[in-house]
Amino acid sequence: MNKLRIWQIDAFTGRLFGGNPAAVVPLDDWLDDATLQAIARENNLPETTFFVPIESGYHLRWFTPAVEVRLCGHATLASAFVLFTEIEPQLQSVSFDTLSGRLVVRRGDDGLGMDFPLWLLRPVERVPDALTAGLGVEPDELLMVDTGDNFFAVLDSESTVRTLDPDFRLLETLHPAGVIVTAEGVESDCVCRYFAPSYGIPEDSGTGSIHCALAPYWSARLGKQAIHSRQLSARGSELHCELAGERTIIRGQAVKYLEGWIRCQEPAP
Repeated sequence: MNKLRIWQIDAFTGRLFGGNPAAVVPLDDWLDDATLQAIARENNLPETTFFVPIESGYHLRWFTPAVEVRLCGHATLASAFVLFTEIEPQLQSVSFDTLSGRLVVRRGDDGLGMDFPLWLLRPVERVPDALTAGLGVEPDELLMVDTGDNFFAVLDSESTVRTLDPDFRLLETLHPAGVIVTAEGVESDCVCRYFAPSYGIPEDSGTGSIHCALAPYWSARLGKQAIHSRQLSARGSELHCELAGERTIIRGQAVKYLEGWIRCQEPAP
């Protein structure tokens, strides 16, 4: 029987019960994928992240309750927070090797800053019926993230984004694409919500990865280098983004909710 350390962190918030929760599980060596997925399913959080030390930092992987994903912002922030506050408090920065390349997180006076990719957007020739019916509104503009796994729907107002009541059964049929919805903000530069029901996340509470597209879009539209974004989920999240060449710096705060141990028995061969 293995005993594994576990922390649950609320990311992109400065208060408990806000932001987006993630479980963080440090490992000495990798467990098999079935066990990693079973732990994520048992945690039943938007993401469970695992990392293993390597010579250049850590190898980091992210799992929803259903699948492993290629990029997750809030769980990366949570992992760095655990390393900075619980495991290696002398660190000022940490490097993670991931399916999306090397990601670096640095401490700062205004929270933790993540060095992430920059996602380009391309037009969508035909708006899928399932998207408009699933959202219940016609987007002012519909784009696709260049990675091909997220629609990017621009709506007319913050109020429209806030009051959406999506039909997740219809949005699930858009797989492998999730849906980013956004509009210009009233007390922030932009607002957003994110729906990914086919990945086991009907609505995410605070999504760092989608800001790889939101930051360059709103920077160009508003003529600003730095963008303040609010994710209008029930828990609410605050993100501050800045373009850095072909990268996106995404900043946020985090707080610890719990820590404990997992009693983990690997499946028999």
